[in-house]
Amino acid sequence: MNATRHIADRHDLIRVRGARENNLKDVSVDIPKRRLTVFTGVSGSGKSSLVFDTVAAESQRMINETYSAFLQGFMPTLARPEVDHLEGLTTAIIVDQERLGANPRSTVGTVTDVNALLRILFSRLGVPHVGGPNAYSFNVPTVHASGAMTVDKANARAVRTTFTQTGGMCPRCEGRGRVNDIDLDEILDAELSLLDGAIKVPGYTADGWYVKIYAESGLLDGHKPIKDYSERERHDLLYKDAVKIRYGSNNFTYEGLIPKISKSMLTKDTEAMQPHIRAFVERAVTFRTCPDCEGTRLTAAARGSKIEGLSIADVCALQITDVLAWAEKISDPGVAPLVAGLREVLGHFVQIGLGYLSLDRSSGTLSGGEAQRTKLVRHLGSALTDVTYVFDEPTVGLHPHDVQRMNVLLEQLRDKGNTVLVVEHKPETIAIADHVVDLGPGAGSAGGTITFEGTVDELRASDTRTGRHLAYRASVKDDVRTPTGTLEIRGASTHNLRDVDVDLPLGVLTVVTGVAGSGKSSLVHGSVAGRDGVVVVDQGAIKGSRRSNPATYTGLLEPVRKAFAKANCVKPALFSANSEGACQACNGAGVIYTDLGMMAGVSTTCMECEGKRFGADVLEYRFGGLNIAEVLALPAAEAATFFGARDSKVPAARTIAERLVDVGLGYVSLGQPLTTLSGGERQRLKLATHLGDAGGIIVLDEPTSGLHLADVAQLLTLLDRLVDSGRSVIVVEHHQAVMAHADHIVDLGPGAGHDGGRIVFEGTPAELVAQRTTLTGEHLARYVGA
Repeated sequence: MNATRHIADRHDLIRVRGARENNLKDVSVDIPKRRLTVFTGVSGSGKSSLVFDTVAAESQRMINETYSAFLQGFMPTLARPEVDHLEGLTTAIIVDQERLGANPRSTVGTVTDVNALLRILFSRLGVPHVGGPNAYSFNVPTVHASGAMTVDKANARAVRTTFTQTGGMCPRCEGRGRVNDIDLDEILDAELSLLDGAIKVPGYTADGWYVKIYAESGLLDGHKPIKDYSERERHDLLYKDAVKIRYGSNNFTYEGLIPKISKSMLTKDTEAMQPHIRAFVERAVTFRTCPDCEGTRLTAAARGSKIEGLSIADVCALQITDVLAWAEKISDPGVAPLVAGLREVLGHFVQIGLGYLSLDRSSGTLSGGEAQRTKLVRHLGSALTDVTYVFDEPTVGLHPHDVQRMNVLLEQLRDKGNTVLVVEHKPETIAIADHVVDLGPGAGSAGGTITFEGTVDELRASDTRTGRHLAYRASVKDDVRTPTGTLEIRGASTHNLRDVDVDLPLGVLTVVTGVAGSGKSSLVHGSVAGRDGVVVVDQGAIKGSRRSNPATYTGLLEPVRKAFAKANCVKPALFSANSEGACQACNGAGVIYTDLGMMAGVSTTCMECEGKRFGADVLEYRFGGLNIAEVLALPAAEAATFFGARDSKVPAARTIAERLVDVGLGYVSLGQPLTTLSGGERQRLKLATHLGDAGGIIVLDEPTSGLHLADVAQLLTLLDRLVDSGRSVIVVEHHQAVMAHADHIVDLGPGAGHDGGRIVFEGTPAELVAQRTTLTGEHLARYVGA
C-alpha cells in the first residue's frame, strides 16, 4: 500500500488572509479542519467579524452563486467580505442566537418539524379517524367548494363537482388560540365626525387617505358625528365586508374598520410592532383564550382523535420528556419508521437540555440560548460530514450542569468529521477546544488582531488577557450586606412554578439561579416585573437600522444637538443626519448603495461628505472646537471628558457617556452603527440606557451574556455601585462569579419543567457552598475550590 499522502488529503486548513471586516486589521489565520476551534477575546475584539462576517459569510455567498440566476433573484444578496484571500472553505451551517420568528402561528413543534411527524402519525392511527395530516394542522382551514367542471372527451359535457379540504384550524380564532375583544371607545370618538378625526387608530388621521375613502364612499356621511349614525351606518363603518367602491377615477376596496384593523395589526406579534402601534393595541384590545378550542388552536374533530388516550393537542401541551415517554408506547409496525424518527428528534431535545419545553410553546417566547439550541436539534441527526458548524456562544443561558452536555454535543459534531467553530467566553467550553484563536488585545479600534493561536495549555501559559483570566476563580463573599426590607412573593404559579412563596431581600445584590427551565425567569418576570419602582433590563433584541447609533439610542444626541444649535444660533435639526443636516448626496447614510439586482449590492463611501453623513455647511458649525461629525466619532470615554470641559459642557450628555463607560463601552464611538455592535455590546448598551431610570429595584436578566472573563469583574463593580447607591439589584444568572459575589441566592429546581418550579435553596453563597444540596451548590463549590 502506498504510504504517500494523497494530494486531496492536504487540504486540511481554512486559510484566511487579509481580513478587514469591521475592526479586523488585516488578520491572517489558519483554522484546522475537522477540529473544534474556539475563538476568544473581549466583547468587541473582532471574533464575530472573523467567524461570522468573513468565514461563514463567504461560504454562504459562494454556495448561493451555484444556483441559477433565476433562483438568486429570490435569495438575499450577500456582499463579498473585506478579505484578500480565503481558501479551504466548506459548507457553513450557522447556529446563532438570532431569535426565532415572532409569528403567532410559529411554535417549537412547527419550527422543528415535530408537528409534521405528529400530524402524519395521527392521520394513520388516530381514533376516530378524521382525515389526512391537514386535518390535524392548526394552520390549514377546512374549505368547501362546488362548481361545474368540463371533461374534455369525445362528447364534452359539464360535470357538477364538489371539493372539500378538511383542515384542523379552529374557525373562531383562525388557529391562533386566542381571540380579541376590541374596546370601541378606544377606536372611535363618537362626539366627532370622520372628517373631524373620529377614528383614533394610529395612521387614520382626519386628512389621511383611509379616512377620505370612508367619508366619501357614499356609504357614510363624513360630516355627521358618529353618535348620530344609524344602526346600519354604524355597522357599515365598523363591520362591513370588503366591497369595491369608486373614489375619484379609481376603484378601491372598502372594508369595515374592525376587520381592517384585525388584518393589519392584530395578526402580528405585539413584540414585533412599532412602539406606538403596540401601545394602541395594548390599550384597545383585550386578548383571551379562544373559548371554542380552549387555546389548542384545533377543531373539535382534531381534538377528539386520540392515540394512547391523548389527542394531538394533549401531546403538544406536554413537556417534551413526557412526549418521548408517550411515543415509546406506540408499537404499531405500520408506522415503525415514523415513530423511530419522532423518538430520535425528541431524544435530541432532551439531550440538548430542552426537554422541559412543550411543542405548543410559541417560538417567539424562546430566549436567545433556547432558540440557538432549538436550531441545533435538526443538525444532531444529520448524515452530513465535512461541513463547518458555526456557533455563537452556545452555552448562553445554560446552568454549569447543562454546559457539560453542550460540550459533549460539540465534540460529537466534530467527531463525525466536521469543522466546529465556536465563539465563546466560558472557560468550561474553551477547555475542550483542539485549537484556540484569541483576538484583541482590546475592543473596537483597540482590537482586531490575533493575540494568540494554539492549544488550551499554551493559552494558559500565555500572557494574553484571556490566558491570564482562564484559571481565575472568584471567592465567596465573606461579609454580606444587611437587607433593608423584603419584596414579598406569594403563590407564584406562572408557567411551571408551584405556588412559590419567597421573600426577596431589598437593598442587597440577589441572584436567582437554577438549571435552564427551572422557573427563574417565570418567577422574576411574572412576579417582580411590572411592580411600581421596578426597572427590568431583559435580553430583548435592540431594534435599530444602520442609521441608529449609541448617541441616538441612548438619547445623548438630543442635548448635543441643542448645544450645537445654541452655540451657533441655528436650528437643532441641522445636527441630525436623519433630518435637515443630512448630506444631500447620500441622504445622511454616509454611503451610496448600488443595487445590482441578483448580484451582491455595492456600497461605497459617499464622495460628497466622505462618510461623515452631514452636509458641508453643517460641518462648518463648531462646539468646543469640534464639528458634529467629529463629536460623533469620539469614543464614549473621550466624550465623557469632552462634555465635562468648560467650553463644551453638556451635563446631560456627559452623564449618558459616563454610563456607557460604567458598563464597559468606553471604547465604542458615539456614532458607530448599532448593526456593527456585538451581542454583548448591545445588551450592555441597553443596560446603560436604563441606569438613569427612576426605580429602586433593578432586574437584570443574565447580564454576563457576551462578556469576556475580564469584563465580568467590571460588571460586578457596577452592580456593587448600584447597590451602594441605595438600589436593590435582582440578577437572573448562571455565572458562578456572580453567584459568589451575591449577598443572597435563590436557587430554583431541582430540575426543569415539571421537575422544577420550587425553591430548593435560599441563603448566602457561603451557605450554599457549605450545604451542597443542589446542583448549583455542587458546581459553585467546585468553582471556588471549596
